Amino acid sequence: MTTLAFTEPVGPDGAPLLVLGPSLGTSTILWESVALALAQTHRIVAWDLPGHGDSPAASAPFSVADLADAVAAGASALGADSILYAGVSLGGAVGLELLLRHPALVERAAILCSGAAIGEPDAWHERAAKVRAESTSALIVGSAQRWFAPGSIAEHPDLTGRLLHVLQNADDESYARCCEALAAYDVRDRLGEIAAPVLAVWGEHDRVTRESSAREIADGVHDGRTAVIPAASHLAPVDAPDAVAEVLQQFFSERSR
Repeated sequence: MTTLAFTEPVGPDGAPLLVLGPSLGTSTILWESVALALAQTHRIVAWDLPGHGDSPAASAPFSVADLADAVAAGASALGADSILYAGVSLGGAVGLELLLRHPALVERAAILCSGAAIGEPDAWHERAAKVRAESTSALIVGSAQRWFAPGSIAEHPDLTGRLLHVLQNADDESYARCCEALAAYDVRDRLGEIAAPVLAVWGEHDRVTRESSAREIADGVHDGRTAVIPAASHLAPVDAPDAVAEVLQQFFSERSR
């Protein structure tokens, strides 16, 4: 089974557990700024992809569904029988698989800068081959261009720099296997099975997963809505942490009404 590392829970005892998922090439630090705000009202944990951050390198191929099962197992180990979930890009894809595979566990989910399918399989296989041949260091310039909105690196130099170091330090084989998992991932024809409330969020400047991807999710599930994060690209929690925190607080606060 795929093994993932989780952060220690922070936030009020007894508050709803909110699980935060990362984008490919990043780690739990993606959520640092947003988590500070969310931890005022929720119990927060975040997890790392295989071979990223604190998670061990992958020892075998895995699917996005396998990652969802590992997240569900991590939540169970924390004693949770119900969670809220928010994930970015690959972390968002994991959220949709969680909703499909563990519907009794996930009360509501926010899917950020993601899609029911992401990119083209051939492109993911090409990236996997590139990383195996040249390491993740070969992706740094292109990732910085995709990840961050104009001016964001200058505005958040410490966090953006740390995230690019996470990418550089990621286990190459684990990263390649994440690419292969994304190549095989496609739940577009299963969105209608999702009954829990879903918020699909896109960044104004995101060139990877655009507005159409968010609207496809929201239109496909039973109870979906969308939100845009102005002045944000693919890593919206970095570009616009206050706006992301506000959107998520509003969405997750609806559970108690």
